[in-house]
Amino acid sequence: MARSIPTFTGEVDADELGMTLIHEHVFVTDPELDINMPHPEWDERQMIERAVQTLTDLHARGVQTVVDLTVVGLGRDVRRVAEVAARVPVRLIAATGCYAAETLPTFFRLNGPGLVVDGPDPLVELFVGDIERGIAGTDIRAGIIKIATDAAGLTPDSARVFAAAAEAHRRTGVPITTHSHAASGGGADQQDELERLGIPLDRVVIGHSGDSTDLAYLRRIADRGSYLGFDRFGMEHLAPDADRVRMLLQLLDAGYADRIVLSHDAAVFSRVTPPSWRAEHVPNWHMQHLFDMILPTLSDAGIDDATLRRLMIDNPRRVLTGAD
Repeated sequence: MARSIPTFTGEVDADELGMTLIHEHVFVTDPELDINMPHPEWDERQMIERAVQTLTDLHARGVQTVVDLTVVGLGRDVRRVAEVAARVPVRLIAATGCYAAETLPTFFRLNGPGLVVDGPDPLVELFVGDIERGIAGTDIRAGIIKIATDAAGLTPDSARVFAAAAEAHRRTGVPITTHSHAASGGGADQQDELERLGIPLDRVVIGHSGDSTDLAYLRRIADRGSYLGFDRFGMEHLAPDADRVRMLLQLLDAGYADRIVLSHDAAVFSRVTPPSWRAEHVPNWHMQHLFDMILPTLSDAGIDDATLRRLMIDNPRRVLTGAD
């Protein structure tokens, strides 16, 4: 169990993490496309200033920590984010991992045990190095591992990422969080694979569980010990907030308050869903939405402050540290 957590600006004691958004992104980019097909809405200086303002606004709402789950495959650039982190009162936690829900980048498909370029798995080297030494030659160490499957389920390439994440967890104790496809029951399949790999399921967040309206499915995941990521509030092109709130209230009523974490999966800038598209189609999909709309809605529904504290402070701390 970790008593301190690495952030972009240094180690933080577990008790100082405070109110935490556990699944967000600062910048989601595509470096190859950014060189060859620059996005018209991307201006680095402007977006850095927007990120500083966004995170400063979050601190004014009581947020002390934000976990940036941007990993390889989503355009992770810790030097750019470090410039933001140095200017804001909110602490940022970096992630390692690989967003390869179906297919790995060519390098990883050809390099590794029994592959064209035989040798140790570079995914393990990447994950462990990010955690123990620092990301991309910096001293910024990762505090969580991010992995993914989607509608296609566990493909051979995603299974390799899961195996590398499991090895990194065994060596370092760092928790695992996932991108899952709730509609196909993907979170349960992820649990099966991680359990097979020897990972204690109480060190796992099954991300995007809040996309589901299947209470039995959600209870099965929580009953096996994992955390349910209700981490897409405002992402109403996939599920209405009303459904997410309804399922959350049912789970709280059933006694699962200690197995749920809340967030948005939002970004200051995402090339995939750029600011103009978000403004038109999902105007509430931003990092302030929980505090402006969702938490007040929960309070109005009778959820007490102690439970809200558990969801926003205690549970994220337990995820990140493994400690109560």
